[in-house]
Amino acid sequence: MSNNTKFYINGEWVDPVAPRLFDVINPATEEPAGQISMGGAEDVDRAVKAARAAFTTFSKTTKEERLALLHRIIAVFETRMDDLAGAITAEMGSPLWFAMQVQTNTTLEHFKEAAKVLKDYDFGHMLGGTTKIVREPIGVCGFITPWNWPINQVASKFAPSLAAGCTCVVKPSEMAPLSTIILTEILHEAGVPKGVFNLVNGDGPTVGEAISRHPDIDMVSFTGSTRAGILVAKAAADTVKRVHQELGGKSANIILPSADLEAAVSAGTLRAFTNTGQSCQAPTRMLIHQDQLAEATAIAKRTAEGVVVGDPLADGTRLGPLVSEAQFDRVQNLIRIGIEEGATLAAGGLGRPAGLNRGYYVKPTVFSDVTPAMTIAQQEIFGPVLSILPYKDRADAIEIANGTIYGLAGYVWAGSLEEARAVGMELRAGRIYLNGAPHGKLQDVEAPFGGYKQSGNGREAGIYGLEDFLEIKAILGYEVA
Repeated sequence: MSNNTKFYINGEWVDPVAPRLFDVINPATEEPAGQISMGGAEDVDRAVKAARAAFTTFSKTTKEERLALLHRIIAVFETRMDDLAGAITAEMGSPLWFAMQVQTNTTLEHFKEAAKVLKDYDFGHMLGGTTKIVREPIGVCGFITPWNWPINQVASKFAPSLAAGCTCVVKPSEMAPLSTIILTEILHEAGVPKGVFNLVNGDGPTVGEAISRHPDIDMVSFTGSTRAGILVAKAAADTVKRVHQELGGKSANIILPSADLEAAVSAGTLRAFTNTGQSCQAPTRMLIHQDQLAEATAIAKRTAEGVVVGDPLADGTRLGPLVSEAQFDRVQNLIRIGIEEGATLAAGGLGRPAGLNRGYYVKPTVFSDVTPAMTIAQQEIFGPVLSILPYKDRADAIEIANGTIYGLAGYVWAGSLEEARAVGMELRAGRIYLNGAPHGKLQDVEAPFGGYKQSGNGREAGIYGLEDFLEIKAILGYEVA
């Protein structure tokens, strides 16, 4: 791709102020998949100036104009789906089928959902007969996005911000920037006005910090680790900008005694391993009644050992590699800690799967007899590692589930929907999945996504995502009493 080493600022591909090259590594081969330039504060400043200038006109566009733009983006996007999926597989190791069917398709759904919400959204209404309430775009937004769902996370921020009338500066993860470069090409072809979308590649301590601190950015939206999210919030505090954070998770999956144990445990195990476990809402803590622990562990072990790990381009591969050597080392260390702290290793463990001597592959791993205080029950691992914790009764399960610093998602399986609902209402998390829901991707982009506690603040998706990019103005005396 000819645009890899350039940035997209004010509708043009431009050279960095001080070029510094960075290899994007294919985690399946450990060889470079591409090369990008790493930006700096001056590049961010150029992008912010472009976004600020564009905001003066784009914020005044009509709803119909922005709807037409979203539909053009969707049309062009559909012509580049194969390119996007291939880039995702190369940059972060997603199996090609998953990159196409889930990663790329869900990204497209964010643009479709933004158009759907915008079509029917009322940006103003009367209050009490004399006061007008107006919702206006917040301004210039800074988006700092992760590597695990690379373009999905860009779209979940950009699509509603565009619908709202905002402009933006985007910094994708330097680990997986290639698909975002293609997305930028799509936006350019669709006719996104100059300055509305600006792309600056780079790392968090440099470009991310510059975005967070910049006085002409009105809102920063960050997806990533809780540790990095805290740094973003601190950097943003001096300019009192709005901060939206979608951070870490350690989601509990409560399987009640009334549930179909075989179905619930096998589905829960596979869901914990989705995207090679590199999903912030993955149900990585499975809570099982103590009387069913042995049976559940056997089911999880059998399920894990049936998962095919390997070349993400090969047919039949369910799990690809982790994104990087650093992530591989982190997951290996946490598996080692789980063993040292006394958890029972039921499946997987240290090292690569048999026959895979190259690439950042990890064995699908299941621990049983895990206690709530163990490191693997508290820290986000971000790999295909499942911890099974026993509980005594329903109240104990709820207490264990709520007993971490996180609150992104929760899962409940029960024999009756009524029982699942009752437990779900007790979980302190932003999204609750009952009995394997949702069954379709549409629900994912309609329902709000975000967390409680140190899993962040604000919401993405649907009408809630749109409203996070709006300010509220009250005009008193708008009508004569």
